[in-house]
Amino acid sequence: VQPHSDGRNFILTSHLGLKVPEGCWIQVGDERRSWEVEKLTTLDTSFEHSTGNPTDSDRHVLIIDFWHPELSDAERKALAFVYDLRNKFERGDVPVRKPRKLLAEEEKGVGFSAIWKSLTGGGDS
Repeated sequence: VQPHSDGRNFILTSHLGLKVPEGCWIQVGDERRSWEVEKLTTLDTSFEHSTGNPTDSDRHVLIIDFWHPELSDAERKALAFVYDLRNKFERGDVPVRKPRKLLAEEEKGVGFSAIWKSLTGGGDS
C-alpha cells in the first residue's frame, strides 16, 4: 500500500497479525515495524502510513477501527450520526430531493432551473 493518510484522527486502528510472512512491514511516519502473529499493533492513520509485502506469500491482518479514547461522549455520538447518515446515503436509504430554493425558482419561472426547462421543453436531462 502506497504512503497515504486518511485524515481521521478521531479513529485509531489496530492490526492483528494472523499470517505474517518474514519481511512484511508497516510504516507510520518514519517508524517501520513488522506485524507479529497474534499481537496487536495500534496506529493513528491520520499520520502518513504504508505497508509492504516483498514475499510471494499472502499476508493476513485483521484491521479494527475504534474511536480515539480522548473523544468525548458527545463527539462520539455526533460522529456516529454523521457516519450512519453517510452509510444510509451510500446505500440509497436517504432520498435525494431538489433544494427548496430551486423548487421555488421553478414555480416562479426564474433562475437557471426555470431557464433550462424553458429551453429543453420541461425535461430534466
